[in-house]
Amino acid sequence: MTAAPEHTEPRLTVIVPTFNEAPNVAELVRRVGVAVRGLGAELLFVDDSTDDTADVVRAVARTAELPVRVIHRDEPVGGLGGAVLEGVRASTAPYFLVMDGDLQHPPELIPTLVARVQEPDVDVAVASRYVGDGSSAGLSGVVRRAVSSTSTSVTRAMFPVRLRDCSDPMTGFFAVRRGAVDLDALRPRGFKILLEILARHPMRVVEVPFVFGARYAGESKANLAQGLHFMWQLAGLRFGRMSRFAIIGGMGAVANIAIVWLLTTLGAPWLLAAVVAAEVTIVGNFLLQERFVFRDLRHEGKGMWARFAQSFTFNNVETVVRLPLVALLVETMHVAAVLATAITLVVAFVVRFTFHSRIVYRPRASSRRADLVEREAEQAGQAPAPSTEAV
Repeated sequence: MTAAPEHTEPRLTVIVPTFNEAPNVAELVRRVGVAVRGLGAELLFVDDSTDDTADVVRAVARTAELPVRVIHRDEPVGGLGGAVLEGVRASTAPYFLVMDGDLQHPPELIPTLVARVQEPDVDVAVASRYVGDGSSAGLSGVVRRAVSSTSTSVTRAMFPVRLRDCSDPMTGFFAVRRGAVDLDALRPRGFKILLEILARHPMRVVEVPFVFGARYAGESKANLAQGLHFMWQLAGLRFGRMSRFAIIGGMGAVANIAIVWLLTTLGAPWLLAAVVAAEVTIVGNFLLQERFVFRDLRHEGKGMWARFAQSFTFNNVETVVRLPLVALLVETMHVAAVLATAITLVVAFVVRFTFHSRIVYRPRASSRRADLVEREAEQAGQAPAPSTEAV
């Protein structure tokens, strides 16, 4: 009589949050099964679907070569991030890996991510579109790729220290050492769960390049509502620095008006008054930002005079560019002057904040990141390349 095989707990849980992905399930399970052979893995779907995705998972699980489970949520609390968190809570494995259910994240990369996250000095291994041979080619259309890269840049601007070792905090493909995450500290409210994890924990990050592929079946779930959820998530995670930047900008605008009024009252030509007011407020804003917005970053990068030169030059160029745009909106597109001014000021605010966070006050790459780059270069038998970081 042969004894039944002893049940062993999985060492890795592959978590796949799904919403109406039934056509992709069988192929995803097959490819993940092949990729994780010998890793002691299980596959866990956390399903918020309104179609038969959960039933398809249960049917495919009967013949899968790895353990497959599904949790169906009637109330999708926290969106995709909430689904991932529920999957982590339902797992006992020391490592978990998150990926999408549409096969835009190649399962064949799972062994590499798992090997990297198991290294002694790593907490999370991120599949990045913006390092090495990585690419976002699978995003449909130039507009979506531009929106993705822009939102990534703005996000990194809002968390310049926590995200300095992660070029792609928006990716949904990553592996985590469970012990590095305090699940009770997470407040998922959207679809960017990696950002939530990195923003709330000091994590040791390593990146693996990957090519974001085309969907296997079905249609993208990206829409305006998800974009609004993302903005809400960003505001919830990091509103302090941006709000202080906005307050100082508002104070600068009031000071600008006051200086123009004072100088013109004293008889100065309006153009001279406008130029003097602009330069004085640019300098004043810089000094206030140094003290109240970016104080914690002043010793992370370049010197004060270099910061001032970049800030002063950028703000003057931005002013020169913005005014003709207002004229274009008003005279060519017949937008009301007040609305046109408001639109350009909002855009200018985001651009200024991003530029100052990502360029003027950009932290140096951490010494740990430099060590990892040097180590990888030595393992590849070549001299280390200069450290670069995708914007």
